[in-house]
Parts: sequence; structure tokens; C-alpha cells
Amino acid sequence: MEELTLRHDQPLIKEAVHSDMTESEFLEAIGKNMLPLEQFIMYYKCAIMEIETKFKVLNEQFSLKGESNPIEFIQSRIKSYGSLYKKIQAKKISHTLEAIEENISDIAGVRVVCSFIQDIYHLADCFLAQDDIRLIAKKDYIRAPKPNGYRSLHLIIEVPIFLEHEKRPIKVEVQLRTIAMDFWASLEHKLRYKKDLSAAQLRFLSGEMKVCADQSAEWDKRMQNIRNIIR
Repeated sequence: MEELTLRHDQPLIKEAVHSDMTESEFLEAIGKNMLPLEQFIMYYKCAIMEIETKFKVLNEQFSLKGESNPIEFIQSRIKSYGSLYKKIQAKKISHTLEAIEENISDIAGVRVVCSFIQDIYHLADCFLAQDDIRLIAKKDYIRAPKPNGYRSLHLIIEVPIFLEHEKRPIKVEVQLRTIAMDFWASLEHKLRYKKDLSAAQLRFLSGEMKVCADQSAEWDKRMQNIRNIIR
């Protein structure tokens, strides 16, 4: 069987691409050219496995030292083709693998959920200290929350994956949150995509969600203080 080779300048789809291509046309074209895209996405799946393993190892190490496990759970995802299309259009980038890899840094995402705020920063420091992790960008929405109340620590990193004939650096977005932050973000996401609410209802619910976000942050601080006293 002939080995598939992906050139960096290879188009995401072979058909002519134009700026007014609809999402359904884009997805139909992808369906006809799945093999190159599947190999491209496979790189990001491998990067996710690398990141998950690193955090699981750190969690085990803390456990062996007699400390409580800082990680409650880990979730990961690869952007859907529809979401990828919207990002390509929003950024107005070329439909080539090279442009997508260069300009979209959250194709792969890993979310690490912890019990306490201090665990987030300790884990992030240990993770970033590893010599094969390269930090590209860091956004601390815990110390500086978004206007709607969203809190999380975001890291855009690059990690190498080792393939049959090459080592390839891949970008991954890593989010670290407490349980309270994750619960709030999950509900806010559902609210944001509700289509059958009036503008007045959305304004009211957004205000309520902001209050809940602030209260959750206060709970996180109080739980951290309780833990510090127990220690």
C-alpha cells in the first residue's frame, strides 16, 4: 500500500476553495477527502495522549508523596469539522494544512479539573517545567476573570509527538479549573447556545450567571482557606 505523505502546503480539500463556500459545501468536500484530514487530526489525538499521560504521572507522584491527588478528572476533545470551518472563516486563513496548523492553536484541547485553586498553579508549574513542553501563550482568567465571570487558567503549549519516521511538534490548548469553575462554565455554555430565549431573558440569565460565578469564586477561596488550616 502506498504510504500517504502530507505536504505542508497541501490543501485541506482538493476541490477549489472560495471564500463564499458554505459550511455544508465545505463538509461535503471534506467527506470526499477524508484520508489526508484523518492523518492530520491523528497528530492532535497523539498530542492529547501525551498531555494526558503527563498529568496522570504528576497525579500519581503527588499520591506517592502522601499528598492528596490534585486532579479530579481530565477531559479532552478535538475540534469538530464544523467548528474548524468556522474558525478558518473567522480568521480568514488559507485552507491549507500549513495555515491551519500555524494559525489555529486549539484544534486539540485538554481540560484538567482540580479541587483547589493552589493545585491548579502547582500543576501548571510542574507541567511547564518539563523540558519537552514549550509554552506559547498563557491567559490567567482566574486572577483576571472575563467580564461574564468565566474563570480558568489557559495554556497554549507545544508538545512533540514521535511518529514512525519523524518527531512533530503539535499545539494543544490546556485548561485548568476547579470543580466549581468547570460546573459554571458547563452551564454558561448551554445558556450561550440557547436559541429560544428572548433578549430580556438572556440579559437576566447572564446577570444571574455572573452572580453565580462570583459566588463560586468565593466558595473556592473559602475551601482553599479551610484546606490550608487543616494542613
